[in-house]
Amino acid sequence: MTTNNNSWFREKILLGKSFSEWIKENITLGNAILYFIFLLGLFAMIYRLIVGLGPSTNLSDTYPWGFWIGFDILVGIALAAPGLTVGTAVHLFGMKDYHHFARPAILSSLTGYVFAVYALMFDLGRYYRVPYLIGWSWGFESILFLIGWHFFLYINICLIEWAPALFEWLNLEKARRFFSKLAIWATIFGVIIAGGHQSALGGLFLVAPSKVHPLWYSALLPAFFLLSAVFAGISMVIVEGTITHRVFREQLKDLDHADFDRKTIGLGKATAAALYIYLILKVFDLAHYDKWHYLNTPFGWWYLLELVGFVLIPALAFTSAVRTGNAKLVRIAGFVTAFGVILNRLNVSLVAYNWYLPFSQKYYPKWTELALTAGVIAMLLITYRFIVNRMAILREHSH
Repeated sequence: MTTNNNSWFREKILLGKSFSEWIKENITLGNAILYFIFLLGLFAMIYRLIVGLGPSTNLSDTYPWGFWIGFDILVGIALAAPGLTVGTAVHLFGMKDYHHFARPAILSSLTGYVFAVYALMFDLGRYYRVPYLIGWSWGFESILFLIGWHFFLYINICLIEWAPALFEWLNLEKARRFFSKLAIWATIFGVIIAGGHQSALGGLFLVAPSKVHPLWYSALLPAFFLLSAVFAGISMVIVEGTITHRVFREQLKDLDHADFDRKTIGLGKATAAALYIYLILKVFDLAHYDKWHYLNTPFGWWYLLELVGFVLIPALAFTSAVRTGNAKLVRIAGFVTAFGVILNRLNVSLVAYNWYLPFSQKYYPKWTELALTAGVIAMLLITYRFIVNRMAILREHSH
């Protein structure tokens, strides 16, 4: 029995290598940097749990939400939308040509949500009471209650969608078939859930009309957050596809790269459409609320940089790339679009929040806040790589 257990561990976990061989293979500069960041983040996590929020952050009554909410939740959840976009297109709308992107997209959503919620635990004063949300406290009038329940449900939906790959890895064919049949229903439910909380994250700031700069504040914030999550999700599929096809190229020896480029261009077309719709709504918002006079101010210049540099220009780049069949330009535009979503979320939650305060009274994250977030990202990358190296995420299963 022990021999069988050792054999299973060696085959499934160590990829057929001995423990010493596996360790030697993983001693690289990249891994050293990654695990150093992880350990630094782990120190920040322990420090936060011991000393509390006060000494470990620069949060205050003026800034109750800081970098952990702005980046870990608002940015993290937006960039974790590949499952909402590509996963839905494949499983719900039958776009089977993009099946190669579906499993990486679902895994990205699963790991993104799990680690976003994990990071959120450190921002909560009473993190140990999170289970109360599920069974003991029903706050139907609270947007945070809605978001919390949606996170819980969507993580379970992602687990169902990812389960076939897990059971393939474990050679449990009956379980794989069962969860494969559930995937379509999970996807339908997931669209409703994911769409609900992506927009609700924007709704959180509707209660602060006097605190968020007028250029970023709008009654359409929920719609802006939902629509930007759509092109964030597709652009992240492009970004992740670009990176993973380099890092895990050994798994993709049989990949038709010309076909992969054509599919990438198709993703660029969808991203361009979402960007143009978002841009039109933004211009309508400026006109409806007559915000034009704010544009000729320092905040206005920053707003134009976000809107022109990271919405209009990528949209035009995607359009040009689609017309000329330039997959490389699609990938570049994908990176720019993803960065633009990061910038937008941080602008709404940090830069444009309490915009009237002098710089001396502004919030700046403490090093422990940055270190903890970096450590969570390192954990996500380690987990993602562990799964991709062992399960049929990028490659087709042998059976």
